[in-house]
Amino acid sequence: MHVDRWNELEDFIMKKMEEENIVGVSVGISLEGKTIYQKGFGLRDIDRGLPVTPETNFGIASVTKSFTALAIMMLEAQGLLSIDDPVVKHLPELKINGIKDMSAIKIHHLLSHTTGLPPMERKEHINNYQDHINYIRETEYSLLGKPGEYFSYCNDSFLLLGAIIERKTGKLYRRYMTNQFLDQLGMNRSTFSLEELNKMDNVSVPYHYNKTSNQLEQVAWPTLGTFETGGGIRSNVVDLLKYGQLFVGDQYHFIEKMWKPFIRVGRDSFYGYALNNTPNYADQWMVVQHGGGQPGVSSNFGFIPEKKLVITVLTNVGGVSVGELWSAALHTVLGLPLDYKNSIEPLCELPTNRLIHFQGLYTSKEGGNLSIILEDGKLYALVEEEKLELRASDDKTLVIVKTEKPIRFYFDNSEKPWALFNGSRMLTRE
Repeated sequence: MHVDRWNELEDFIMKKMEEENIVGVSVGISLEGKTIYQKGFGLRDIDRGLPVTPETNFGIASVTKSFTALAIMMLEAQGLLSIDDPVVKHLPELKINGIKDMSAIKIHHLLSHTTGLPPMERKEHINNYQDHINYIRETEYSLLGKPGEYFSYCNDSFLLLGAIIERKTGKLYRRYMTNQFLDQLGMNRSTFSLEELNKMDNVSVPYHYNKTSNQLEQVAWPTLGTFETGGGIRSNVVDLLKYGQLFVGDQYHFIEKMWKPFIRVGRDSFYGYALNNTPNYADQWMVVQHGGGQPGVSSNFGFIPEKKLVITVLTNVGGVSVGELWSAALHTVLGLPLDYKNSIEPLCELPTNRLIHFQGLYTSKEGGNLSIILEDGKLYALVEEEKLELRASDDKTLVIVKTEKPIRFYFDNSEKPWALFNGSRMLTRE
């Protein structure tokens, strides 16, 4: 790789850090099993002025989900379960309100976030799977649809995979995952344990940028409880490049099922098992990746299987555009413009009497509420104290002008939206 390309990437990263008040970033890239780039940017700790290095530990948030999905794939390869098994075959006490025949919910639906369960109120104090199964069984909610009908992130359904892992292995989820993956792969600085993390050096401090006060604020690591199944690993780019070799190597062919395009989630992207995939990226590559976000964490990990390329980007500020940093690193290696877009949302003019229908408050019990308002003939989204202008790209999709990110709407028989899909979650209209 020509040095000018790396310089261009680094300039892009530093500009994005300044624009979005990102304290620290770490980037790692490997090609055909060899690390070709790894570097830290900014600070892991503002107060002490400590720099980020490739070994700096960050949260990886939902990148953890691919570890859990991979464990399920391995248990299937060992003949201990099938992804087509009804979940109640392994968790017979599970009951999901609104589903009369529980055998309709397969392990496949848990892996692909297609059970029909909406995003639920987070109960991070729940520390064992039996209590969380009881919570799902006893809580009131309205299903989004039938199993397999819609994709919507639901951490509460995904963590049932951790319960299945415990039942099939006879080991605590955290212990099994640590032994099976972190230890086996030599990911010796990666951990589920906050106690272990606190004993390590070179660990990032998590931050939140307060848009009201325009100040960076230190936040605590979330304790997560059973949500560790989908977000509990703290790691670094050196270790994650080791993990990435599992996906681009030849050891486990069954792993390819994880990025099979099961359900469409974007104009050119699909979801598999804890991984997003974009077939025919730049008309030639299958690009697979997954992001993560928590207080003080924005992460992205992914790979191109045929090219044996692995890229990971970690930051210590929540809610930032880590996907753009990851894409810039990808484009650097592929020789594309850093701001290359694989697909562009088209322009569409809609009459005012159509725009009026989009208005409303869209919510979930997990949070992340979004309000759509119409002012002076234009639509706006109100998100976390920001007012963002919207444009239409078709009669059911609005696009945030600032970021070019689409928001897809679901309409009922009377042609009024009852829900929207933003990022990875469906929010229903109040």
